[in-house]
Amino acid sequence: MKPSELVKIIRTLFGLTQEEFAHAISSTMTTVNRWENDKSTPNRMAKALLIAFCKSRNFDESLIESIEKIR
Repeated sequence: MKPSELVKIIRTLFGLTQEEFAHAISSTMTTVNRWENDKSTPNRMAKALLIAFCKSRNFDESLIESIEKIR
């Protein structure tokens, strides 16, 4: 699964807009939009924030593992 697809899946599963999701992970809407449109990928710090977000909401472990594999 591409990082762009993964980020969008996570965001939509929680019913969040890009702006709401960005706020939830201490990022910006522009950054989330770039991730979802395959313009960039989450860096190490952003991946840690995504993982923390998912773990705090008891997200599926297999998708958390997919986040960890983002390069």
